[in-house]
Amino acid sequence: MIKIERVQVMNFENAIRGARNPMNSWDRMDSYTDEKGNFVFGKNDMALTQKLCRGGQPHRKFARQIFVTMDITAPLYWWKEFDTYKVGTVANSTSTMHKIHSKPIECSDFSCEKLSDESKQTFETFVAYIEKVRGKYVEDKNKADWYEIIQMLPSSYNQTRTCTMNYETLIIMHEWRHNHKLDEWREFCAEVEKLPYFVEMFELDKPKQAEAAASNQPAM
Repeated sequence: MIKIERVQVMNFENAIRGARNPMNSWDRMDSYTDEKGNFVFGKNDMALTQKLCRGGQPHRKFARQIFVTMDITAPLYWWKEFDTYKVGTVANSTSTMHKIHSKPIECSDFSCEKLSDESKQTFETFVAYIEKVRGKYVEDKNKADWYEIIQMLPSSYNQTRTCTMNYETLIIMHEWRHNHKLDEWREFCAEVEKLPYFVEMFELDKPKQAEAAASNQPAM
């Protein structure tokens, strides 16, 4: 299970202006912000960003300046893989250490939708035992009980983090994870494709150019 909420994208105008700095071509900027405050890509600016993206990481530096923030709720086993991308990301998470005992522990706190009926019965029994230990800790504040909760907590436990990233980090994630065996990665990448102008800038609807970008070679 993965849930993505409160998505915001920022700094398009500054990123595009910076992309034009090397050639002093600011007079060709044709993007604008509409009356609702939405950034609208101009034809010239889109053509430039697509050209830079085809050149791969060395040329698409502007993408590092388009910032995204979102709240992600996902199991710990997914967060373990997300943490591979520590460069270019910042996250504040809900605290397992401080707040794991603050509410009853229930099966709904875990990503367990893939379990068979037999496995789910076993899991429910296990979660009920963790909840029993949590109740003891709440009553007695015995640190040994708290340690039991922490050390028994399955990696399917869902955690929420508020994450800040940029388009460069997200395209790298997408290139390597959009066909991942974990459903959570495929669902995450599908949500990334909904970000403003993400598909258009990186030309994800053109397999040859997407492949060229992944190998850092300009598309022919």
